[in-house]
Amino acid sequence: MLRPATPERLSAFSDGVFAVLITVLVLDLRPPELPAFKALLLRWPAWLSYAVSYLFTAIVWANHHHLILYARKTTPRLMWFNFAHLFSVSLLPLSTAWMAVSELAPQPVAFYAAVFFLVNATLTRFLDANRSPLRLKTLSSPDFSRSLSASGLRISESCFARTTSQRFEESPDADRVYPGYVWI
Repeated sequence: MLRPATPERLSAFSDGVFAVLITVLVLDLRPPELPAFKALLLRWPAWLSYAVSYLFTAIVWANHHHLILYARKTTPRLMWFNFAHLFSVSLLPLSTAWMAVSELAPQPVAFYAAVFFLVNATLTRFLDANRSPLRLKTLSSPDFSRSLSASGLRISESCFARTTSQRFEESPDADRVYPGYVWI
């Protein structure tokens, strides 16, 4: 007999996806060929890209996990929004690797910012899918309001969109961009 989907099962599946994505992120890190710290420092774009992506993934997972705690039941709509959100997060290893290999060239950084935007947009839609009073225990608790603000997500969406569009513009000083810039 097929068991109905529950928020706990949805959370467990999502946790597994996040764990795999973090593992894939670290697999792209390569040690330097020379046994010297200077050689390690020369690989700073890869390390910085990894660190920013790891931190972003951890923040997204914490928000996702906290949001699932408030779900009463898993509906098909909620599951599909969850799949969309996980798909967007699954693009992080690709965008991170491309940005690191390109040594922070503008187009890979713009793609990276676009992935951040997509992750944020799908999390916002996931939050909206969860807003129905039938599906949530409570959205009025102060803990929930402090930890995940839909208006804050929308503000950061607009920042990611602005940054992404700026990176696609051609300008003489756009030869290098630092990943932290996409966090505005």
